[in-house]
Amino acid sequence: MSTITTYNPATEEKLATYKMHTDDEVIDIINDCHEAYATQKSSTFSERAILMNRAAEILEERKEKYAQAMTEEMGKTYSSAIAEVEKCAWVCRYYADNAEEFLKDEIIETDAHKSLISYRPIGIVLAVMPWNYPFWQVFRFAAPALMAGNVGILKHASNVPKCALQIEEVFRDAGFPKNAFRTLLIGSSQVKSVLENKKVKAATLTGSGPAGSAVASTAGAQIKKTVLELGGSDPYLILEDADLDHAADQCMQSRLLNAGQSCIGAKRFIVLDEVYEEFLEKFTTKMKSAKYGDPKSDVKFGPLARKDLRDEVHGQVLKSVQKGATLHLGGSLPTGKGAFYPPTILTNVKPGMPAYEEEIFGPIASVIKVKDEAEAIKVANDTEFGLGACVFTKDIKRGEDIAKNKLEAGCCFVNQFVKSDPRIPFGGINTSGYGRELSYYGIREFVNIKSVWIEE
Repeated sequence: MSTITTYNPATEEKLATYKMHTDDEVIDIINDCHEAYATQKSSTFSERAILMNRAAEILEERKEKYAQAMTEEMGKTYSSAIAEVEKCAWVCRYYADNAEEFLKDEIIETDAHKSLISYRPIGIVLAVMPWNYPFWQVFRFAAPALMAGNVGILKHASNVPKCALQIEEVFRDAGFPKNAFRTLLIGSSQVKSVLENKKVKAATLTGSGPAGSAVASTAGAQIKKTVLELGGSDPYLILEDADLDHAADQCMQSRLLNAGQSCIGAKRFIVLDEVYEEFLEKFTTKMKSAKYGDPKSDVKFGPLARKDLRDEVHGQVLKSVQKGATLHLGGSLPTGKGAFYPPTILTNVKPGMPAYEEEIFGPIASVIKVKDEAEAIKVANDTEFGLGACVFTKDIKRGEDIAKNKLEAGCCFVNQFVKSDPRIPFGGINTSGYGRELSYYGIREFVNIKSVWIEE
């Protein structure tokens, strides 16, 4: 019997052991979900909205319970875990309120008696989700998918099975059909067979590039739709006219959010020469003052999700220093238990270094000096990624032009750190993935956009 054992990354204590689903059990669950789809797709938007609003209420009623699970399983601070659950309730209500409008029939003027576009559900959608936002990553897929009339199967990261089962609990207790949303406790090696099952119609994945490539390859061979939200190395441009106090604070907030374990966390800070020293001083002060430690206490961030991930991050820092980067702040492994890592700043970061080329999933900032705006944009776009980007300037028109026309990323912000919001589409380009989540674009990813032509 295969099992999953979880450990608290802050204390290293064993939390629980879970029995994994066998291949036969997985097939049974898929069959059950397929049967549930018949009920789900025949329900009305108003009926589904009642259930989705109830899911939002359950999230709010049990937010302390769900936040505790996130804190224990992956080390998220308790306060940020509470906020994450509340954000999940928001996305549930957003789609409960708007799904019908987003998917209403569109009349198209043609030479037919009547022609229209209808948006219809497609069936079972597999979600392969990461551990860094154990609830939010799932709900931003599940809320629109279920409101569209689909059913969902979740393969969550192996270190957050309790969160995965609690998410299934939310939809079950809200009154959705029994198998409208199910969690599979399986390993990565079993994902291929799930996606190859003819009753599974599409997949969405949030995670690493290699994981996304594997899922996309399998789905492509089966002619199945995928949406991928992968890694990022988000550039933040600090121009000569930026409010440096505001920029330093926003940059610190974004870099240390979730202990730096965020696809859209600020990674590379590209600073014009004339304000470089002043910004670096202010940014260093902010980073240095950020407390980390027990995620249940009043700290800025807790541990990384696992010790092996912490060690990988430290290796990227050391390799960057070996290649010529300067360790400006932090960069040393703490003693004692827990996968902790201090706020760290690297300067003199150049191409060829991990701190320049790779995504570093931890509280490490790469600060890069450039001579002017043109070089800042060139460096910002000098990456294989393309998820988020940000520019700080007091000239709003200049900032808008840079964000809209010059930065090559899916989510570009001005004077505010990059974040996801149910009202705007979320996703990237290049190796950061394709497709969109959230807004009306997200709910239309997993539907049959059906053309209907009628003659008398």
